[in-house]
Order: sequence, then C-alpha cells, then structure tokens
Amino acid sequence: MRLEPTPELEAFRRRVRAFVAEHAPGVKAHTGVRAPAADLVPAIRTWTAKLYEAGFLGITWPAEYGGLPDAHPLEPSIVAEEIARARTWPPIGAATLAAAAVIEFGTDAQRAHYLSRIRTGEDIWCQLFSEPGAGSDLAALQTRARREGDVFVVDGQKVWTTNGQYADLGYLLARTDPDAPKHRGITAFVLDMRSPGVDVRPLREITGTTDFNEVFLDDARIPASNVIGEVDGGWRVAMSSLGHERSGVAARGVELFAALDDLLRLAEEALEDSATRQAIGELATRTHVNAAMIGLAQSRMLHGTEQPADAMLGKIFFSELNHDLTAFGVRLQGTQGLLVEGDPDVAADGWWQDAQLYSRAYTIAGGANEVLRTQIAERGLGLPRDAGQTDKSRS
Repeated sequence: MRLEPTPELEAFRRRVRAFVAEHAPGVKAHTGVRAPAADLVPAIRTWTAKLYEAGFLGITWPAEYGGLPDAHPLEPSIVAEEIARARTWPPIGAATLAAAAVIEFGTDAQRAHYLSRIRTGEDIWCQLFSEPGAGSDLAALQTRARREGDVFVVDGQKVWTTNGQYADLGYLLARTDPDAPKHRGITAFVLDMRSPGVDVRPLREITGTTDFNEVFLDDARIPASNVIGEVDGGWRVAMSSLGHERSGVAARGVELFAALDDLLRLAEEALEDSATRQAIGELATRTHVNAAMIGLAQSRMLHGTEQPADAMLGKIFFSELNHDLTAFGVRLQGTQGLLVEGDPDVAADGWWQDAQLYSRAYTIAGGANEVLRTQIAERGLGLPRDAGQTDKSRS
C-alpha cells in the first residue's frame, strides 16, 4: 500500500482547507450524521452551492454537469476530511447517493434537471430505503407502487430517514412486482416530498435530538417520468449508487483522531494512573489501525483491487472503536458523566455524552454489525452459508 500525497494533492488540500475556513457555516455541535436546526438549513444550502461552484463537490460527475474529468480520485476524500477537520457541516441529505443513481441510470432530462438543482443547493434529498421490516435486509421491503396510466401510486412506510423533515425530494425504492423474486420487482423513483399522501413524522432519539424520521406513503402519486432506470430494475440502481459512497469513510478517520485529542485533554489529570494511560494507548493504537484500514481501502480503490469485505470490515472496526472511545470519555468524568448537554457543570458541553449515545447508531446504520459479519464470512472469506440462516444475509 502506497498513498504518499503528491504535491498536487497537497496543494488541493491547502485550497480546500482555506475555502472551508472562509465559507463554512459554523461549528457542528454534535458528532455523527445529524440533522441541523431548522434555522441553519438556509445557510447549509448556500454552503453546499459554494462547494459545488468552487469545484469541491461533484468532482467525479460528467464534465457537462460540472465534473472535473482530470481530477485525482482521492480529491473527494480530501474534501470530506477537511470538512470533518473543521468540525463543520457537510452538505445534508442524500444528494450524493441520488446523483450517482441519476448519472448512471437517469434520462438526459433527469440529469439536466436534478443535477443542476443539487449544485445550487435548491434541492435537499433524503434516502427512502429502510423500512420497519427491511433494514439490514433491504430486499425485503414491502412499500408498493402500482401503475395507473402515467403515474405510480405508492403505499407503505419508510423509517430512519435522515433529514426527511427538510427534504425536497426522496430517492425511493418501492416494490412494483410483488410476484417477482425479492431482489427483482423493485423500482427506484424520485419522490416529491411535498406531494399529497406523503407524511413525514420526526423521531425523537435517545440523544434528545431529531435526526431521523418515519415517512408514511398513502396513495402518493409519482409521475412515471420520475422512474430512475428501468421499472423493476431498482435493485441494480440502488446497489450501484451505494457503491459510490466512499468519500465519507475518509472523514471518519479524521473524526476519530479529533476525538482522541479531546480525550487526552479530558484525561490530563488522570494520566498519572497507569490503567488510564494503558486504556488510552489501546484506543490510540486502534485509531491508527482504523486510519491504515482506510488507507488500504483507498489504495485498492485506486488500483482496482477492491475486496468484497473491505467496506464492511472498515465499518465494523470504526463503529466499535467509536463506541469504545466515547464510552471511555464518559467514564473519565466519573459521577459527572451522569450529566447531559444543558447541565451547567458538564464537560465539553455534553459532547461526550451525546457522542456515546449516538455511537450505537453507527453499529446499525449501513447494515447491523452482526449481519455484516455474516456477509464477510460468506462473501469475503467464502465460508459456507449457515443452513439455519434465512436469505437475509444475502441482501
């Protein structure tokens, strides 16, 4: 693995860092994939538009839609890292995911319309994939879309929809052929979130914030022209677009190193204790291992040698390290670890308590770690499938 930065990449990083310092919309108070306060959304739309205009987002898009054909493949990761380093807001929503689907499978009219509005920050997207009975087993989704002339009528429920309360458009998967095998008969759609029959209900989480939503669809009508790709071909669209989500992984390494620095400051008075030093040393070692895993995945991506288990292994390692690091930050506070955000004497404004509670989300989002371990065994190591398992491990 060789990922020494080139002079060109270092110059690009300096440009991004200076741009973020000048234009970013303030510090992001909470860690993780979170929803901003409503009054901050207009500033994030403007910030998103500035990033696209400067050539720091949409880098891999086709040139006719604003992409940079000669850009280095690691430039998107550098942008994500610098946004994370500044602890500011990335663009919110699922526009990156939706753009990948529209670019590869959309019509020329869809590309011209949706990509331009993503670039200007006019449209915030949400991802309407997960359902109460179809999270890690996405192919088990039951939301139905039946065709009536030039429209599809959709009924069902989605859940864990981040930023759904602010979304203008939804990247929706719905079942259009209930008799087809579960990975077939699914279609991808663009859903206007303000359509009649779309009901977004915020979920209040254990952190006390509202980042996720339930979305209920009751005879919601979608024009047939809003199908992405082929009818009944949505599984291929979804899997392809999910494969483009790489840049955010790089930001996780930056976030962990920042949290580790904060932990050392928090533990300053306790460092005379050998057990504390040993625990922090172990967390620091794991943080460096996480960075090496990210580097290996990037190296394989650059050389076209990616392995089926790379992303899954990285997600499991990061999510469990993040949980252990934030839990230790809470334990270091002793009885004050029982305080929460808003209490006058809480350390770091309650950041550690919020981060520890939120850390459980990372072990579930993108596939529960238990399910991913099964997939690593089967797909990465070629082990035989457990005869007692259902088809869920293959979704």
